Amino acid sequence: MIATAEASGAGLAPAHAAARTRLGLVALLIALAAAGWWWTADRMRGMDEGPWTALGGFGWFVGAWVVMMGAMMFPSVAPTVALYSKLTKQRSPLSPLMFAAGYLVVWGAVGVAAYGLASIDGDVLTWDNAGRWVAGVTLLVAAAYELTPLKDVCLGKCRSPLGFLLGAWREGPGGALGMGAKHGAWCVGCCWALMASLFALGVMSLTWMAFVAALIALEKTVTAGGRAVTWGTALILLVLGIAAIAVPESVPALTIPGGGMSM
Repeated sequence: MIATAEASGAGLAPAHAAARTRLGLVALLIALAAAGWWWTADRMRGMDEGPWTALGGFGWFVGAWVVMMGAMMFPSVAPTVALYSKLTKQRSPLSPLMFAAGYLVVWGAVGVAAYGLASIDGDVLTWDNAGRWVAGVTLLVAAAYELTPLKDVCLGKCRSPLGFLLGAWREGPGGALGMGAKHGAWCVGCCWALMASLFALGVMSLTWMAFVAALIALEKTVTAGGRAVTWGTALILLVLGIAAIAVPESVPALTIPGGGMSM
């Protein structure tokens, strides 16, 4: 009996250690997200110029974008990282952290692409030219994308990561980096329209950044009710898109270029 109890206790010890490691990983990602929010609030104070805010220098924007993505995405991707840590044979935290890094690299590439697109538009996106209309149409396109089959497929990968992890499994830190990048690509497929909406509302606005992050977190974590969350998101974006075109001054917290912030 004593030997059996000792063997059982010996078996529980590694399981408890693994559980503590996963909990530590989640806590670390949440802490990094919190630090990202603090840094963003400090550095972007007073920079919101509304839709299509100037992005500044390339290096500064890409660095700020990566921090923003960590702040916005790490809370919702933390359960996937913890699940990866549970499945991997590697007990070092290096592989799960490489998974998170691969995920962030993909979103960093999205920021580079966004900067490139914003740099070639000239004066088209100024509010008095086509900026108001482009912002509204961007929000309407984002609303429509919420209801597409592709959105469903990509969101399914984010909501149920077990199937993705088992299908894309690669061992080692390099494999973890690649898996994280692949998961990040699915996340981009799920959330690119919401990120485009952020640019249309004011990418330097902490309020809109928190708003979009909340929509993303709700879509990824609330599975009860099926399509109810995405339909709700689509409705919100539809209303914002119409309002941005017709009555932009009625959109709460929207900074109208040259006209101050809406009340």
